[in-house]
Amino acid sequence: MTVDDSTSSASAPGPTGPGTPIGRDQHTPHHEVDHTAQPTADPLAIRLEQLILGAERRYTPFQAARSAGVSMELASRFWRAMGFADIGQAKALTEADVLALRRLAGLVEAGLLSEPMAVQVARSTGQTTARLAEWQIDSFLEGLTEPPEPGMTRTEVTYPLVELLLPELEEFLVYVWRRQLAAATGRVVQVADDEEMVDRRLAVGFADLVGFTRLTRRLEEEELGELVESFETTSADLVAAHGGRLIKTLGDEVLYCADDAATAAEIALRLIETMEADPQMPELRVGIAFGTVTTRMGDVFGTTVNLASRLTSIAPKDAVLVDGAMAEELGRTGAAPVSEKEAEAEGGGTYRFALQPMWQRPVRGLGVVEPWSLTRRKPKNPA
Repeated sequence: MTVDDSTSSASAPGPTGPGTPIGRDQHTPHHEVDHTAQPTADPLAIRLEQLILGAERRYTPFQAARSAGVSMELASRFWRAMGFADIGQAKALTEADVLALRRLAGLVEAGLLSEPMAVQVARSTGQTTARLAEWQIDSFLEGLTEPPEPGMTRTEVTYPLVELLLPELEEFLVYVWRRQLAAATGRVVQVADDEEMVDRRLAVGFADLVGFTRLTRRLEEEELGELVESFETTSADLVAAHGGRLIKTLGDEVLYCADDAATAAEIALRLIETMEADPQMPELRVGIAFGTVTTRMGDVFGTTVNLASRLTSIAPKDAVLVDGAMAEELGRTGAAPVSEKEAEAEGGGTYRFALQPMWQRPVRGLGVVEPWSLTRRKPKNPA
């Protein structure tokens, strides 16, 4: 295998069929090529591919690389990073594939991107859009293409439907991407310290459904799918509405982050309160940690993330646990009192949250930590 980095998606199964081009460079061992990933010859699939891609199959991977003016090895790295399966030297590529290669290689040649960064761009784009495309087919197009009348075939419905939807979905995708790019750029340029553009101090929260494994044995697949979808949708809406960023969903768990501690705390408590109000939902537990976080390809990494995950695993049902740094940050910004004695001395103050220290305990891989219980602060005299 000629792909240099070990995280290449060449090692993972990619989508096959129309629109999944990937070349194999001449140095790739024969036994590592998936010969089952040949482009489909189904007439409808080919028609749909031509409609979606806007061009006919014209090139083999080698011909596409040569037309783009890049080496076969670099072409393979780009295509694999985008998540496309090896197809040997079948004639399955279009002018758009050549143009994509030429653009990526041009960014490298112009010095705007390093070669590893260009591969990361290809990978992040491929992974994100692959998930989007799968969702649209599984949850959207599949339902819409059910024959509306007896005797009609899916073939008779799919093509005109895709023809109508394609330009609208494309415009919407570009609009959302530009909006997200503007928001992300705005967050970065507001960072005073250049080093924090990559390693930033954030509040990271995990929210986890309690007893999900038991639910998988008790519920039917359709019921389980509806529950997970409801949880993910509700969580995503709450995180976005209150100024956080949803990093990813993992079925029974969501990972989010926020630039400030109070925002992360508000989201956590809102999640608990919302799920409690839904009798169909299991209990929820949330863990939040505050500290330096490394961001890569839309994901977050580091000790702070690991600590948030560990706090979630030890949190009681329908409760939020935070680490010492998160508690300190809430106190520093005036969102919570450093101590109840301080709050009493100030006549209760205007604090939003209350913090209660818990027993110190060992946390796997992170030593001994002192978690704090986070709740809403209720006024002493509601009147």
